[in-house]
Amino acid sequence: MTHRARGFTLVEVLVAIGLLAFGMTLAIAALRGATQASNHAEATAQRGERLRAVQGFLRSQLSGALPISFQNDTDSGQATLVIGKNDELRFVAGMPGYLGRGGAYLQTFKLVSGADGRQLTFEFQQLGPDGPLPAERPPQVLLDGIADARFEYRTIDSQGRPGSWQGAWNQSGTLPPLLRLRLRFSDPKNAWPDLVVAVRLGAASAVASAQPDTGEVAPP
Repeated sequence: MTHRARGFTLVEVLVAIGLLAFGMTLAIAALRGATQASNHAEATAQRGERLRAVQGFLRSQLSGALPISFQNDTDSGQATLVIGKNDELRFVAGMPGYLGRGGAYLQTFKLVSGADGRQLTFEFQQLGPDGPLPAERPPQVLLDGIADARFEYRTIDSQGRPGSWQGAWNQSGTLPPLLRLRLRFSDPKNAWPDLVVAVRLGAASAVASAQPDTGEVAPP
């Protein structure tokens, strides 16, 4: 007697192909989900790292503001150390070695309109004997997608008591002791806590300007 080898029926082959296709679909979906999750985590990490880098750069530059005049009022003759507005901040400070060539630089942080909300830009100009030199590069965008932001300034009196936050700095010849940048992004995923910076030479400058001038000469 001869025995015939029994093969697969057409229905069995179709079922096997269907199960294989279903398994491949599940595997591709899982792989796509893992890729998307990895990309999202990487984008979140990069976004957080950029925000921390900008905050660190702002804190370093603002705290190092120097009592160096970059322009004088032609009417009063008073020296301008800081131009402080709610959307612009200009002052003199040193630059990191990877950006500057040594010496003092006039630095400008400005809030301007952009394609996606507002932007925080940064520009620097080296100070020469006759004032700021032309900028070596165009303003650089530090942050974008900003819904609302403003610079604020705080001073202290002769007793060392802090005053209220102001939207402008109008005291010629002095540095603000405290600076604050309040900022809110259009994307709620980007969190920005209020950045408060103490200017290292600002407190002494503000206290000295708040002292009454009695005309008396201090004893040696």
